[in-house]
Formats: sequence, C-alpha cells, structure tokens
Amino acid sequence: MAGIMADAPIYIHAGAHRTGTSSFQMCLHENWRALDQEGWTSAYPGRDGNPSGELALRLPSGYRVDPAAAAAKATLGLDAYRDGRPVVLSEENIPGRMFHFLQGQFYPFAEMRCTALRAAWSGPIAHVLLVVRPYDQLFESAYRKRAEDNEMSDFRDASEHYMNMDRGWPELVQLMQEILQPDALTVVPYEVRGTNLDLLRRLVPGLSTDALIEPQGKVNQSATDAALDALQVRYRRGETLSRKEWQAVIREHSAAKQKTGFASFGEEEKAELSARYASDLKQIEWMTNVSFA
Repeated sequence: MAGIMADAPIYIHAGAHRTGTSSFQMCLHENWRALDQEGWTSAYPGRDGNPSGELALRLPSGYRVDPAAAAAKATLGLDAYRDGRPVVLSEENIPGRMFHFLQGQFYPFAEMRCTALRAAWSGPIAHVLLVVRPYDQLFESAYRKRAEDNEMSDFRDASEHYMNMDRGWPELVQLMQEILQPDALTVVPYEVRGTNLDLLRRLVPGLSTDALIEPQGKVNQSATDAALDALQVRYRRGETLSRKEWQAVIREHSAAKQKTGFASFGEEEKAELSARYASDLKQIEWMTNVSFA
C-alpha cells in the first residue's frame, strides 16, 4: 500500500463508531490499487479482518498529549508512506472509545486525541468527514458490541447513563473543527449515509469512482440477541473466551433473528433520545464552516 507524506493534503474519515466504518475501510481495501493508480494513498487499520490495513494510529486516552503526538507523527511519517500524494485516511477511533458511554461520557478524550493528531500532521487537513447516528441506535449498538467479548450488567442499569450523557454530536463536531482546523468539515447522518462509494465521493469531492467497486458482503456484522444471551451466560459463569471462540458462538446463532430484548430502550426513552438527536442535528446545521449532508 502506498503511504503518507507529512506535507501532503489529507482527507480524514473520522468514523464514528457503529456507522459502517469497517465497511468503508473494506471499500478502501477493495479499491486501493485503483486509487493508487489515480495518485491517491490510502491509510486504514486492519480491524475486522481487513487484509491490507496497516495503519496503527495511537492517540491518547488519559495520558499526556506530547508523547502520543510524537508516536502518531512517527506513524504518519514512516518512510514506507512518504510519496507526497494526497491521502485518504479512515480511523474510527479518532474521537475515542465507546466504553465511556457506559459511564455517561461522550468521547471524553476527544480533545486530547484531536490535539495529538493535529500536532502529528504538519500538512493541510483538506477535509474531515464524520458520520453521526441517532443516539438510541448508537448506544444500543455500542452496548451490544461490547457484550460480544465482555460480561455486561443489565441494559437497564446502563440506560440511566445513556439518557444523561454529558454531551453529544454538536460538541464533538465543534471541537474537531476548532482543534483539527480542516479546510472543510462535513457531517453525514447515518440515515442518509448511502453506499461506501457515496461516502468516498463526499469525503473527496470530485473524485471519479467510475472504476471503483462496492465491497460485497457485510463487515463487522452485529450479533443476534440469541448469540449475545448465550455469550453472557458463559461470561457470568466465569468463562474466558478467545476471539475465535466468541466469534464461533456468534456464527452459531446467526440465524436466530428473533429479538429477546437484550438491549432496547423503552418507547419514552427512544422518543426523548430521538428529540435530542433531531435538536442536535439542527444545531450542527447552524454551525459555521460545517457542511451538513
């Protein structure tokens, strides 16, 4: 895979989590040779079995910014990446981890992480694109994802934190704008995200995608309720499962589509979160220097 040069323009797909980021990164994998031939460099991690993902971007989560910025600069300045071409970079962990949702915190280290990233990249940030998702869907999906390989308390115990989250999408968008200082910042609601190629065209306006292909199949597919129920029974018995083992449980129950209520807000909670999401989208739409798809 071609690489990165610090004084080249960079186009950053900053996730977020549970918005189809793995699928978008698989799209970059499927098309990196074509993008390479068109003069582009692609950078993305190897999560979820992406065979060509090589990006290992380490950003701070509670420790000092300077060492993290130096490490990120070393990653983005590797000799193997220095060919001076514009870069398409996709990394969902730029805002931080979903774990903090369980504590009522919405990406609490996003400021530190964006500060480290901005310090690590000496060239222009041409565009930052962030896909946002309705809060009820986001929190349910985040809880389910963590339940794949961790013992979890009942969803009702977590819902109070979700309902009283300390901040949301507008604050994240604003700090990205202020700290990363991109030439352009675009927010795309998950419900109008479209295909991966649609997203790539939004990220890199004017890019010809005629020769590019959409990846086939699903990436990072969510586990069914039956699979998560079965996994939680084993975790609560004190079992420790390897990645291979818990993924086998997910495959075993993949056909059991019936909902058991493993992680679901009540109707009043959904209505409240939906109203907050709608209000927050309107707030983002009013922001200066932010494009709203």
